[in-house]
Formats: sequence, structure tokens, C-alpha cells
Amino acid sequence: MDFELPADLRAYLTELDEFIEREIEPLEQAGDNIRFFDHRREDARTDWDRGGLPSAEWEQLLAESRRRADAAGHYRYAFPKEFGGRDGTNLGMAVIREHLAHRGLGLHCDLQNEHAIVANNIGLLLMLEYGTPAQKAQWVDGLAAGTRFFAFGITEPEHGSDATHMETTAVRDGDDWVINGTKTWNTGVHIADADLIFARTSGKAGEGRGITAFLVPTDAPGFAVEEYLWTFNMPTDHARVSLTDVRVPDSAIFGQEGRGLAVVQHFFNENRIRQAASSLGAAQYCVDRAVSYANERTPFGKPLSSNQAIQFQLVELHTQCEMLRALVHKTAWSMDKYGTFAVSEQVSMCNYWANRLCCEAADRAMQVHGGLGYSRYTPFEHIYRHHRRYRITEGAEEIQMRRVAGYLFGFMDRAVVKGVGGASGQG
Repeated sequence: MDFELPADLRAYLTELDEFIEREIEPLEQAGDNIRFFDHRREDARTDWDRGGLPSAEWEQLLAESRRRADAAGHYRYAFPKEFGGRDGTNLGMAVIREHLAHRGLGLHCDLQNEHAIVANNIGLLLMLEYGTPAQKAQWVDGLAAGTRFFAFGITEPEHGSDATHMETTAVRDGDDWVINGTKTWNTGVHIADADLIFARTSGKAGEGRGITAFLVPTDAPGFAVEEYLWTFNMPTDHARVSLTDVRVPDSAIFGQEGRGLAVVQHFFNENRIRQAASSLGAAQYCVDRAVSYANERTPFGKPLSSNQAIQFQLVELHTQCEMLRALVHKTAWSMDKYGTFAVSEQVSMCNYWANRLCCEAADRAMQVHGGLGYSRYTPFEHIYRHHRRYRITEGAEEIQMRRVAGYLFGFMDRAVVKGVGGASGQG
């Protein structure tokens, strides 16, 4: 057993830090760009007159940081070398995501809208895995550069965790499909070229087979954004969309007909481990900031850190971070060695625990900082509001725990992933 991170990965973190200090931090400080990160951040990022969507200036700044990261060879780290990447691994991405989040709030990594200078571009990875040659020719370059994007239309107003019960349908009509239904929480659809719509094409509600994914252009007749849903963490880019007799060709199918759930499961497993790593990094940041402040603050003539009531709660959080880090690294490494779906149980463990831990760490950091911690002059409320979302999205923590329980008590077969096949993801 060797718990050392690979030497090339450690060296890459140093390279990444140097790039951030050289290119990203000066951009963050230029003009009044700091308004997007200081106490004015929520107001500066939000276009209140346009339904609460992200402001144009905020999205332009994010785009410029991505452009610089791409030019420096960082943005595409996770992609295959043939697409300008570095053949990044799940372990590498987990370590990098934790590292970026541990640096704190900044232009290098702001997870409010999944931004990072090392892209978590699940769309491209899915395109390489499931796209047809024609779809790849149309999408790969733009996805790789971060200039094209497709949203995910999975959740419905009446169906979230019970995704296999979705009511959106697609019916074959000659060489076309006609889609009808409603999707909600379609993140980023305001800038998306297409929405990856999941619809039942066969089978019964609750069955893993019979759901098909379709790449639906957002300008297709019958596709409409009904509203953007305001949330705990603004701005919002989460839309409710309706599809009324939306017609797409058979070539719009993404993956195999009736096997769309495999795309969802792949997307979730890849994203959940990276999400867990980001929550871990943010949690450790909150703990470290709280420790530093407790050493500096001297109420009643002595450091706040001399009180065991302060020490013990931070010790517990710090211990949990250390234990979680070991599990995240092992799980990501196992995904690289044995396949995306081989350790789904551990992915769920990492995900639900990391997201909960981050919320607890942010809350404790607020408490240690007192009134200042409750204010917007510290980043803890921002971190809390964002990572609280992760306890619900892409599989609520109860769903993650249910998956673990299914394996633990024998209700589920570790060798079979619903709608996918064997644990390797094949079949």
C-alpha cells in the first residue's frame, strides 16, 4: 500500500498555484472585479432585472478566466491528450478539486455555478463516451474549449429522486421522435445550445430500461423556458422548461435507445466523487480559517483557542476531513483501476458525508467568528449556501444513504447498476 500522491500530481498542484498567482489573481483584482467575491458578491453576480440570471459581467469574467486557463494548458486537464488534455484521472481530478476549493473563494474556483480553471466538463467526457461520430464532430471542440454547452433535463416537477418514474415521453414518428413533458432545475440552460432531455420511450414507470436521452436544441419549436427558479444561493440559472410536441430526428439520441439511464449513472458517479472532493476542500478551508481566527482573537484577555469548547468541535471536524480524504482518494483511485461503476457504494459514502461535513464546517466557522462570521465580510455564508445545495442535487443524501444501505443489507447487487449492467459499466 502506498498512500503517497503521484509525484507528477504533486508537481502539477505547484504548477497550478503558480498559474493562479500569475494570471488569475491579478484578473480577480483588476478594476473592481473583486466585487464579485467580497461582501457585494451576490448583488454583483445577479441580474435582478432579468429574472435573477447571472449578470453578463460576471459570466464574461468567468469566460476570460477559462480562456486563460485553456491557453495555459490547465482547463482541459481531465480530457484525453488528443483533445488538448492531460489524460487526467479520477484521482487527479479529486485531488485538484479539493486543492482548488481549499484555496478559498476566488476566480480560480467558484462552485456556485461549477466554475473552475480545471474544468469539470462532464459534458465532454460523456460526449466522448456516448456520442455518435456525427455528434462528436458537432460538439467536441466547443465542449473542450468551454464555448459550447448542453444542459441536463433529468428532474421533473413531480419526479426528482424517483427519476425512473419520469412522465416526459418521446414517441417515434417515422424517422423522428416527438417529445412532450416538463423538466425543472435545468442548470445553465440560458447559455446552452442544447438540453439533454431524458424521456421514457418504452417500458413502465420505475424500470431502468426504456429511458432515452435526446440532445434537443434549445431553439427547437415547442421548447420553452417557463421560468428561472430563485434559490437559497443567487444568482439562479435553474430553469423549468416545457416541451410541447418537440420534434427531433433519430440522430438526436445520445447513447443507446432505452439506455439513457446509463448516461445519468455515469454522469452522477463521475460528478459525485469530484463534488465530494470539492466539499472536502471547502470544509478544510473553513476549519483552517476558524483555527487561525481562534488563535488571533483574544476575548477576556486570552486566545479564543484556549477554550476547549472551541478546540474540540474543530478537532472533530478536522478529524473527519482527514478520514474523508483517505476515502475520497481510495475511491477515486478504485474508479480509475476498476471502472466508473465499480465502487458506487463508496462514491455515495464520499458524496453524502462530504457535503454534510462542509455545511457543518461552514456553520462552525461562522460561530467561531461570531458576528463577523455571520456577515458577508467572511465567505462562510456563501460556502454554506452553495454546499447546502449539494445535499439535495444529483442524488439527495438520503438517496446516497439508501444506496449504501442497499449494498450493506443485501437489497442491491454490487455487480449490477440499475439501467447500466455489470459493475464495470459494460453491458
